[in-house]
Amino acid sequence: MRRSLHPTVWAFLAWLLLLAVNLAFTPGFFSVEVRDGRFYGSLIDVLNHSSPVLLAALGMTLVIATKGVDLSVGSVVAISGAVAALMVTKGQAPLPTVVAVSVGVGLALGLWNGLLVSVFGIQPMVATLVLMVSGRGIAQLLTDGQIITFQDPGLASVAGGSLLGLPNPVVVAACGLAVVAALARWTAFGTMVEAVGDNERAAHLAGVPTRWVKLGAYAVCGVGSAIAGLIVCSYTKAADANNAGLYLELDAILAVVAGGTAMTGGRFTLVGTVVGALILQTLTTTILTKGVPVQWTLVVKAVAVLAVCLLQSDQFRRTVLARRLAA
Repeated sequence: MRRSLHPTVWAFLAWLLLLAVNLAFTPGFFSVEVRDGRFYGSLIDVLNHSSPVLLAALGMTLVIATKGVDLSVGSVVAISGAVAALMVTKGQAPLPTVVAVSVGVGLALGLWNGLLVSVFGIQPMVATLVLMVSGRGIAQLLTDGQIITFQDPGLASVAGGSLLGLPNPVVVAACGLAVVAALARWTAFGTMVEAVGDNERAAHLAGVPTRWVKLGAYAVCGVGSAIAGLIVCSYTKAADANNAGLYLELDAILAVVAGGTAMTGGRFTLVGTVVGALILQTLTTTILTKGVPVQWTLVVKAVAVLAVCLLQSDQFRRTVLARRLAA
């Protein structure tokens, strides 16, 4: 029997196809130049602007692998950005303190979600929907419903600076990927996450601390979302509680699913999540480059993700092949 390709392979092939389309029809898409010791170009923009989604999606991968979901990542982004902006505008706090407090807030919010899910047994969608709604309100309360702007060079450098020629968000996302990958593959945590997602009851009977595993997964998601919030806030040099992180939870889920991690829990792939995030951002960059009206962005993105998911479906491919043979 012929073995089917791993879903991540289909996602990677879809991304290569998207790049090939740009190579053929988008002049200069692959052009990269160096100015003032920093790389510039469409490909660099793809890596740069996909960083917030990737950071949130890494934690979302672990959460989905436990057969859960986190709908609150966008609100965590808004709260983290609001806290950071307030600290630099009103408290004149140094950057390390701002980062520590903002990430700490994200950790606390992630633990809150994990507590509701793992200890109190609330369904993940309902538990995180609570923070999704209330979190946006908390961010608005922190900012008094206003857009808080700042000129702090330290916080602005989070997204505006560069390291080794690459934008800081790319470096931060790479470090986040390395940390989560080490946690998931070099420790027992990743195996326990998959065990909980496959069969939580059996994992519990086997001695896996299922509550702590879920708590850890949601905590990682909260931390990643908080770091994404710092990057988003630094991009615009402002904290916008109404729009910061809006729909980010959907992009994070789409990146995870498009990369090959099933919503049914169990085995997960961080590499696939990276590819999924790159597909979404490459598609967005392509749409903007081609001058397609912005209102079509979400529609095109949804169609593209649906196409990738259909390619990953063995049943869909068998149905198409059967019809072709019948014809």
